[in-house]
Amino acid sequence: MLVFGCRGQLGVELVSVFQARGYEVAGFDRSKVDVSDGEQVQHVFAAEDPAIIVNAAAYNQVDVAEKEPLPAMQANGLAVRNLAMACRQHDARLVHFSTDYVFDGTAGRAYVEEDPTHPLGAYAVSKLAGELYAQAYLDHPLIIRTSGVFGPGGLSTARGNFIEAMLRLAASGQPIRVLSDHVASPTYAPFLAARAADLVERGLTGMFHVGGGEPISWFDYAAMIFRAAGLDPELKPTNEREFRTAARRPKYSALSNAKMERSGIDPLPPLGTAVRLYLEQRTQRVRP
Repeated sequence: MLVFGCRGQLGVELVSVFQARGYEVAGFDRSKVDVSDGEQVQHVFAAEDPAIIVNAAAYNQVDVAEKEPLPAMQANGLAVRNLAMACRQHDARLVHFSTDYVFDGTAGRAYVEEDPTHPLGAYAVSKLAGELYAQAYLDHPLIIRTSGVFGPGGLSTARGNFIEAMLRLAASGQPIRVLSDHVASPTYAPFLAARAADLVERGLTGMFHVGGGEPISWFDYAAMIFRAAGLDPELKPTNEREFRTAARRPKYSALSNAKMERSGIDPLPPLGTAVRLYLEQRTQRVRP
């Protein structure tokens, strides 16, 4: 098994989970293999002859992508084409991770796999392109859409995650404004990796949503984080009119896990449990 994006918040958990389940795993980050380079992809496939490919590599700078859409498309779209073509040539299974951002957020409820997509910006378009390339070149890819991933790996990655951003802001002593009119389903990376492994081991293919299982506004999520961390900063709600960003974002992009659960896979634990586990891991890692 090859795991691309092995140093990201999700990638580190995928390597850990699959190794714990007895798989022989080789992890690659961009410094070793740039999946947007077709020749590099072909070379690693020829050298490793993998049976399963797990792609957690992604360009996820949503606002920056509006200024530089080409790198986003290369990393999130064309790179998946390279992997899908190589999987077809080597008869390998592809597991690819996508995003809730392929939806426009106007449904007002958690999205299911059959809902029509409508990306709102360059990043979202590039992620949808990745899905389409996987489906175009392979008969039975496994595509997993998720939302707001956070995990202990965020402590060692440059961009961190939402929890780390909130804790930094709390330490600054300044008022914190967070969107109250945008809803997602934040997902704990270790839980996501475990459910992905469950899907793989059951031989399931097609599209699956694996979100945090709990629709929540980013404001309420921030409040949950501060309660769990024993902090009481000045937290104020804001909305998309007051807090403009370069990229448009779906207002309600929570994902329904019903299809996954119908397939016999355990529901994800509550978000509060995930936040508590994250903070426990964080304490262990930053302890002198």
